[in-house]
Amino acid sequence: MHSLGGVKEELKEQLISDYKTADLSDEDKLILGYADKLTTEAYTVDRAYVDFLKSKGLSEHALHDIVQVASYFNYVNRLADGLGVELETE
Repeated sequence: MHSLGGVKEELKEQLISDYKTADLSDEDKLILGYADKLTTEAYTVDRAYVDFLKSKGLSEHALHDIVQVASYFNYVNRLADGLGVELETE
């Protein structure tokens, strides 16, 4: 199977289509769900949700990293969108 940037093409297509049904571990889906929530409805994240994530095995350090990465990409994307920056195509 062809790999693009270390990600198999089939998995890449699954992730683009719906990460919830992609061939990923439960932990990876939990992480992506958290990143999605931070992106689309951050106002709903409360202590109960953070405690839920911890109960599923995510550490404080992992949660911190997820928030940092998701927030950074959200910031950069909004900055680019707000300035009308167009994506480069191959």
